Amino acid sequence: MISVVMGVYNAAETLRETLDSILAQEEVELEVIVVDDGSTDATPAILAGYPIQVIRQENRGLTHALIAGCAAARGSLIARHDAGDLSHPRRLAVQQRLFDDPDVVFVSCATQYVGPELEPLWVARPSVVAPASIVDLTRRHGLVDGPTHHGSAVFRRDAYERAGGYRAAFYYGQDYDLWYRLAELGKFCGAAEVLYTARITPGSISSAAKREQETLARLSRAALELRQRGRAEDALLAAAASVRPVRAAASRRRRAAGLYFIGEALRRNGDPRARRYLREALAAWPLSARTWIRFLQAR
Repeated sequence: MISVVMGVYNAAETLRETLDSILAQEEVELEVIVVDDGSTDATPAILAGYPIQVIRQENRGLTHALIAGCAAARGSLIARHDAGDLSHPRRLAVQQRLFDDPDVVFVSCATQYVGPELEPLWVARPSVVAPASIVDLTRRHGLVDGPTHHGSAVFRRDAYERAGGYRAAFYYGQDYDLWYRLAELGKFCGAAEVLYTARITPGSISSAAKREQETLARLSRAALELRQRGRAEDALLAAAASVRPVRAAASRRRRAAGLYFIGEALRRNGDPRARRYLREALAAWPLSARTWIRFLQAR
């Protein structure tokens, strides 16, 4: 059985289509575990209408939600999924077959990144499509490859537990930290097919908390090197624990950054919908010179 684990917070707008895509998976036995991270919208009511396991907690962030969800998982494989995202009906069947190699501990697939209204932005593809050890400290990020998106990953539950699971010190970037530790235990590979669709919104972590993500990625990379050298990583974990959500006062500027991120991706694709996102970015933060430039360049 595959345990699909998802954390949600105020995801009512897109939650049904996400759950429908998970429950439409073909040729696999599933259990679906959703951790409601203190939602205040219609999320609880929507979850109540599906044949899934729901765990409710006070709002503590995605990492704590995933820790709780994975602890409840009974399947030999744990598949991640994010609220708002979509899985192709064959996704988990294809990824399950990649575990026929007993040395493989985690896998991914190609991911189509899209905007809030499913506007195509770009496709991320795995470079390692045959089982391989991916730790390489000569690389900038310490790995040859890795999951194309957090939600695209599937990993062995026993390897997850041996690795120490998600760590509460990482409010953001909990995925990078886990990938490093899983890669130390076994092999990785990815399916070349686009089987996962990842939605980016102006307030999503990938766009609005980019700086914090990058900081924690560097810390998790440094922790990998310390472990490889047999040294303690306690100081780095303490540093990671200090990286927390940005202050509310900065939220308007962060929203503008998220809108710019989406608009610029669309502009590079020649998509005329870029102008709307860039216009909204300017309305939120009109002092951004780069946004004015890209808005004038968009057609």
